[in-house]
Amino acid sequence: MTNKDITNIEDIQLMVDTFYSNVRKDELIGSIFEEKIGDRWPEHLEKMYRFWQTILLEEHTYSGSPFPPHKQLPVEKEHFNRWMEIFTKTVDSLFTGKNADEAKLRGKMMAEMFHHKIEYFRHEAKHPLL
Repeated sequence: MTNKDITNIEDIQLMVDTFYSNVRKDELIGSIFEEKIGDRWPEHLEKMYRFWQTILLEEHTYSGSPFPPHKQLPVEKEHFNRWMEIFTKTVDSLFTGKNADEAKLRGKMMAEMFHHKIEYFRHEAKHPLL
């Protein structure tokens, strides 16, 4: 049996819940998420549902800027690689299709952008312009 594509909010919720369940069990990145999010998981998951619903289903339920909460995280390239590995495996295990492919592409672009921006802010903090 082949998986269906991501087509509704229930699919988004399944993707997000499964992904973060896998993340929380991961030895490399699980503790980073637990430390940052603490007891605010329901709020974080709800925000992620809206984020992916906006991106993949073009139902504009998310507003905000996703980067600032991540700016100070103690993460390196290896953490982003693991995040992407878990995200790709999660999507591939649940879905097949245009939106599933789009989710993986957007996830990859986001991971790369976040990594570069975090590195930039770390560098700027050490070498201010003034």
